[in-house]
Amino acid sequence: MSITSHHSEVTRSSNGFFHLGIFWLIVATIAAGFFFWDGIAELLKAWKLPEYSHGPLIPVLSGLLFLRQLKTVPINDGPVSDRWPGVVLLIIAVALGFAGNMIEIRDIVAYALILWVGAILLISFGWKTGKHFWPPVVHLVYMLPLPAALYYGVSTYLQGISSELGVYFLQLLRVPVYLEGNIIDLGVYKLQVAEACSGLRYLFPILSFSYIFAVLYQGPMWHKAVLLVSAAPITVFMNSVRIAIAGIIVNNYGLSHLEGFSHFFEGWVIFVSCVLILFALAWVMVKLRRDRIGLIQALDLDTDGLGTQAKRILLIRPSRALITAAAVVSVLAVAWHSVPKRDAVTIDRDPFVLFPAQAGDWTTGRQISLDPEIEKILRAHDYLSLSMRKPTVEEPVELFIAWYENQNQGGVHSPEFCLPGAGWEIAKLEQIEATPATGYGEPFSLNRAVVQKGVNRMLVYYWYEQQGERTASMFNAKLQLMMGTLTNGRNDSAIVRLITDIGPKESIADVDARLQDSMQSVLTKLPRFIPGI
Repeated sequence: MSITSHHSEVTRSSNGFFHLGIFWLIVATIAAGFFFWDGIAELLKAWKLPEYSHGPLIPVLSGLLFLRQLKTVPINDGPVSDRWPGVVLLIIAVALGFAGNMIEIRDIVAYALILWVGAILLISFGWKTGKHFWPPVVHLVYMLPLPAALYYGVSTYLQGISSELGVYFLQLLRVPVYLEGNIIDLGVYKLQVAEACSGLRYLFPILSFSYIFAVLYQGPMWHKAVLLVSAAPITVFMNSVRIAIAGIIVNNYGLSHLEGFSHFFEGWVIFVSCVLILFALAWVMVKLRRDRIGLIQALDLDTDGLGTQAKRILLIRPSRALITAAAVVSVLAVAWHSVPKRDAVTIDRDPFVLFPAQAGDWTTGRQISLDPEIEKILRAHDYLSLSMRKPTVEEPVELFIAWYENQNQGGVHSPEFCLPGAGWEIAKLEQIEATPATGYGEPFSLNRAVVQKGVNRMLVYYWYEQQGERTASMFNAKLQLMMGTLTNGRNDSAIVRLITDIGPKESIADVDARLQDSMQSVLTKLPRFIPGI
């Protein structure tokens, strides 16, 4: 049966347009747009960043992948009775989106939107047909921004690899260079492998491209897997090449010539080079095949008939599952946007500028302003950075506190990610228990780290302050943040960090005692600046 005759049959069997499946599909889509709007808004915001600027292309490419997959599935002329997996997935998607809206974490709403897309396809086509559409649905993941903690973790890891490879290439070319963390020391000049240069700017679009490449590739599954996972090493390699070339330019011509090169090389040159390497890898694998086909034949690039396949959407039949999905999401969308939102909670606290000059036996110095670029990355609403001294103690203790009024507009950055970027290697990291003085809180866990740079070593304490709760775990801090948002509407958080040098003749026990003593003095002052419940 042709698509045209089948369409005519469906039209005749329905009682007017308002009983067509396409109508209820449109209603469900519009309702989902309103219900998941906070997640969509978060995507639009993320797509303005260089790392996610490819985001708007992802839904378009997923749509083309869907039409391609639809070509491989015959028209189902019979009734569809296996819609229940889609209903189950829809319930999960709506529940997740509702939870994300309630706790005001928009990323969760965006994740739920992808589940909704999968659910609506399974409801519209049934499990037998809809299960073949997983490639375009999974591809939508590439339009999502990474969670902040994961982003900085991956970013830091890629910075380290790119720095080491870039320096290795420079050393092969006999360029005198020394790597200190992510700082490339060329003697007269120093290059910082900044966060924006970690490779993530190229990694995300290349990952998306390699995914599509793997889907279109007609060959063994292990070939597809290689094409998929090769995106990350290819991107890091090209980023290292960029760093090496930048080092050569700075070493031979100075920093003034670097800016023009960076603007030229950081855009399409990197992306096109990565794509060409990916094609070269596919060509090598094709040459290893026994069927002796060419690379073009190994890729399913046939776009004929996609318009015809698009018309098959008009053949979606009305069903109780589809109508119920459209009605339920519509009601939830109207209810969510019509219910008055809870007013933002105003936190009554003193700004850090009022932090006292004396904390117990410790004298606090003047506030130290951070570099504007660091402030931009930190995105804290208020921060404190100062040096603490005690008359009977030779080494000072550096105190740093960052406070976030709303973590949707910024997030805590763990020293576990920041310190390696400044050249400090974490030699040891563990969680220990701390007991505040009576009246200043319950016992809590904190992170204790020994960091080193060359022969220099430091001891670091840090923990998260979450509305009266203290914890060493960022994961626990996030859970407490979610519970606080639900129970009292607060979304504030803070991180406290204490650092001191380990003297060449000091024992670790003495250094621990110094940090413990300074920590007790700081804890007595914190409630004014980081309010509890």
